[in-house]
Amino acid sequence: MTEFFELVMLICFGLSWPISVYKSLTSHSTQGKSLVFIIAIILGYVCGIISKLLSGQITYVLGLYIFNLTVVTFDLVLYFINRHREKRLLSEV
Repeated sequence: MTEFFELVMLICFGLSWPISVYKSLTSHSTQGKSLVFIIAIILGYVCGIISKLLSGQITYVLGLYIFNLTVVTFDLVLYFINRHREKRLLSEV
């Protein structure tokens, strides 16, 4: 039963990250983003993955951890791309 609730939590979080990535892709901005928050989320997913591996619970839930980690990492990459773009635009002014 605990794995079910963990699965629901991961699905809920997992639905929000593609929206965040879409916002980063379309806005070309870091506004509303927090580097510390993104890194904390990545660390949380990494710890969740390590926990699953160490406990031997290799199930579909692990796949959701990996998917969410991948999407948040992509958002982190977009953060740095957009921050570089913003700095370049400011230096041109």
